[in-house]
Amino acid sequence: MSEVRKVALVTGASRGIGRAIAAALAEDLGYDILINYVGNADKAEETAEMVRTKGVQADTVQFDVGDREATHSALNAWCEAHPDTRFEVIVNNAGVTRDNLFVFLPAEDWHKVIDTSLNGFYNVTSALVQKLVRQRYGRIINVASVSGMKGTAGQTNYSAAKAGLVGATKALAQELAKRKITVNAVAPGFIHSDMTKDLPVDDLKRLVPMERFGTPEEVACAVSFLASPGASYITGEVININGGIHS
Repeated sequence: MSEVRKVALVTGASRGIGRAIAAALAEDLGYDILINYVGNADKAEETAEMVRTKGVQADTVQFDVGDREATHSALNAWCEAHPDTRFEVIVNNAGVTRDNLFVFLPAEDWHKVIDTSLNGFYNVTSALVQKLVRQRYGRIINVASVSGMKGTAGQTNYSAAKAGLVGATKALAQELAKRKITVNAVAPGFIHSDMTKDLPVDDLKRLVPMERFGTPEEVACAVSFLASPGASYITGEVININGGIHS
């Protein structure tokens, strides 16, 4: 009988924070990694190759987290093709920005951001949560944002999505606690990534008490801790990773 592979799913893991999280979960905790991506297969495979250097297995799976049917179909198909696996960690990292002042914000930009960050959490987690419940173990970790904690002008859509994710984290944590499943979130501030590469770094870092942007690896360290056995009594929490910017 083959050994059961313990798997962590990281959405939006083709680059940036998601890639760093995938690498940390592999290196620190020895998880095999399922890497979700929506469009860039080459970048997703780069992440998979990086993860494999940690001595674990890595697969890629393509779906848009904002599409419930596609999400459930892709994850169900992967599970059926890999019956020797056991999902233990779900990291809801996928997100997009469509920044604009609210008075100029088109409906499609509102819905795209909500669909990815908030509905994406629902679509992905609902596809796998029953597996965690049956095995009476799991870690669900949501990547929120400082925008969801304090609100950011020009990001009403993103702030709403991430604030909703924080509320969902706290509520679901209470529902699943008896099943030894923890639900937590991290809330990054300004982090060096593709999402922030066009921002005025020199101006914005003056707003940060540490006077610098964070790195994806610094976010990944917190996620890795929350996924570890050492965090088994922490649930419903949000860890702010923002260099001292507080709401």
